[in-house]
Amino acid sequence: MEKWMVYSKKADFAALGKKFSIDPVIIRIIRNRNVEGEEAIFRYLHGTKEDMYSPWLFKDMEQAVAILTQKIEEQKKIRIIGDYDADGVNSSCILLKGLERCGARVDCEIPHRMLDGYGINERLIEEAYKAGIDTILTCDNGIAAMKQTEFAKQMGLTVIITDHHDIPYQETEKGREYQVPPADAVINAKQQDCPYPFKGLCGAGVAYKVVQALYEKLGIPEEELYGLLEFAAVATIGDVMDLQDENRILVKEGLCRLRKTKNLGLRALMQVNGIEPEALNSYHIGFIIAPCLNAGGRLDTAKRALALLLSEDKMEAGIMAGELKALNDSRKAMTIQETEKACKQIDEQGAEDKVLVTCLPECHESLAGIIAGKLREHYYKPAIVLTKGSEGLKGSGRSIEGYSMFEELVKCSQYLDKFGGHPMAAGLSLKEENLSLFCQALNQNCTLQPEDYVCKRWIDVPMPFSYITKELIQEFSLLEPFGKGNEKPLFAAKDIVVQSFRIVGKNHNAIKLLLLDKDNCKVDAVYFGDTKEFVDKIHAGSKISVLYYPSINVYRGVETIQITISGYQIQPA
Repeated sequence: MEKWMVYSKKADFAALGKKFSIDPVIIRIIRNRNVEGEEAIFRYLHGTKEDMYSPWLFKDMEQAVAILTQKIEEQKKIRIIGDYDADGVNSSCILLKGLERCGARVDCEIPHRMLDGYGINERLIEEAYKAGIDTILTCDNGIAAMKQTEFAKQMGLTVIITDHHDIPYQETEKGREYQVPPADAVINAKQQDCPYPFKGLCGAGVAYKVVQALYEKLGIPEEELYGLLEFAAVATIGDVMDLQDENRILVKEGLCRLRKTKNLGLRALMQVNGIEPEALNSYHIGFIIAPCLNAGGRLDTAKRALALLLSEDKMEAGIMAGELKALNDSRKAMTIQETEKACKQIDEQGAEDKVLVTCLPECHESLAGIIAGKLREHYYKPAIVLTKGSEGLKGSGRSIEGYSMFEELVKCSQYLDKFGGHPMAAGLSLKEENLSLFCQALNQNCTLQPEDYVCKRWIDVPMPFSYITKELIQEFSLLEPFGKGNEKPLFAAKDIVVQSFRIVGKNHNAIKLLLLDKDNCKVDAVYFGDTKEFVDKIHAGSKISVLYYPSINVYRGVETIQITISGYQIQPA
């Protein structure tokens, strides 16, 4: 089920369009992305790396830089401990390259998903101590590592935490009591007393800021810092962060550099996936490049992905990129198989729970989050997928708007061994005997109402076909890069007559249409979706409403306007 909603945010679109010399429709879309005021609009349209915030605004940044500078001068051993996803790998790469440039004695360790689980642990700390490591520097993890940090401090290690995840807390009589690990410095904008103005950076974004501050302190040229932007951009898109404010600038600048990147690993990944570097966009990063980087940590070790990003041998990079692509292809096949099992299990149970929890004992635990995302899309309900490990059940959850998965897990924490995450996604582990009690508590606490389970599609502008011009379509490029928090615009039109249509495509997975609106304006259209359902419901002469996005189609050198339909509703005859 879907409910179509039209944004109703106010502004003087005509006046602002005139001021910025763009179509009022573009201004309206920008306003719909919660950008308000001339200064913010200018930053959205024209913001550059010079408009990014100072790293010194982070709480503890001066302490962290002072510690790192001293350790570099004394040539103490520093060990980076990252995470096994695309964000963690790119965070590790940024810190490693940055610290090496500063002359540090530094290496990197990434936890093994199956052997270690998420984040820093006692084994990694003991190994660091035995290896003569003086300082542990985390990235994309550590904010929930209270006991582990205490353990490292007891062993005499210096600990600096850089992370972006939510700060753990306990509900007490006095309200929320936040728990920050006792590290020597904690760089995380989500700390209540951190004045950094933007809270939405990913782990690699935070790592970039640490290196930026370090370079400033040591007098390293600013231009050298910008070479690390491409890794932060890949991580920001790969970790599905909101492309707003500073993230938008970071990704925009990073994509420009990625199209001309000299990094052999990233170029090799583009090549094996058939991506032309000059045409690279946020879609390629989010759905092709980042999944390949993630595949190493899912099915083998994330050290493969890090080695690829650090490779300085073209042939070696090509081989490693091919291996990661093969791992990702395998991961996709396994995901389809296990998702079908999960759907069957839920359908047999009746799918009546407010929050879906399914256990796939034989499923590779690295696929739990992806499958949970698929279930959320299919049923439009919060979904948790658990797998069976040597010490109990482990899994991941994905949520819908209006349901903070992290906060809901806090309410059920008595049944969990470990958990962490965001409002929209979380990871957890628990003992098998607690599963029933956990599911019961999760659903009893859930306050979602029937209307919350209806997927809302937000329309930017109800726009007749006659308003679409090639000039307007070209102006849409000002809105890029698209992604979470800065979605591709969605337009709507009603009272549309289907004049003709035919199924096309090698796998019969698309429909080409000729549509006519109420102003007798004709437009070519294409629909990718359930073609069988479409053909069963629609015939020539049917009247429909459509959700769409326009583009310029080039065929044999001739340019025509074409819309891509992303949703339709049949109107009464």
